Amino acid sequence: MSLKKTYEFDQIVNDIANHERFLELKHELHHGISRYEHSIRVAKMTYSFTKKMHLDYERATRAALLHDFYTDKDTAVYTSKETFKVHPKIAVMNAKKYFDLDKKQENMIEAHMFPATLKLPKYTESWVITGADKIVASHEMYRYKAQMVLGIWLIFLFNVIAIQK
Repeated sequence: MSLKKTYEFDQIVNDIANHERFLELKHELHHGISRYEHSIRVAKMTYSFTKKMHLDYERATRAALLHDFYTDKDTAVYTSKETFKVHPKIAVMNAKKYFDLDKKQENMIEAHMFPATLKLPKYTESWVITGADKIVASHEMYRYKAQMVLGIWLIFLFNVIAIQK
């Protein structure tokens, strides 16, 4: 991203990215990195795509940043499978507590897990966020989480071999 675009991106998301409650996401593991970093990546991709497509890039970028705005405490009563499906609604509720959202942004956040959840993206920007999240998550799962899991298995195997000696 160019310096000019980086500056504009920062101006769009600065209040969210530096909000006390949102900063808690830096301590939440998500796809092998923090949920904060994941959200920044999705927001940057959304910013780039929506700006090139001449869409409402400011509101889309802000919604993309807020798409996973929840902590493990928010989902403690749910199983991981349930969390997968309910976290978009929790993210919308949290976002509405701290930031002004319109109905379009609510759909952008709530529909980002389509088709895993049945909330249909109503706007082009919603589809962009949904796609950006899938692309970023796939990269993160491959780049970070898969390596982390492989490393854990290798340590386990080395320990098993060492114990047997």
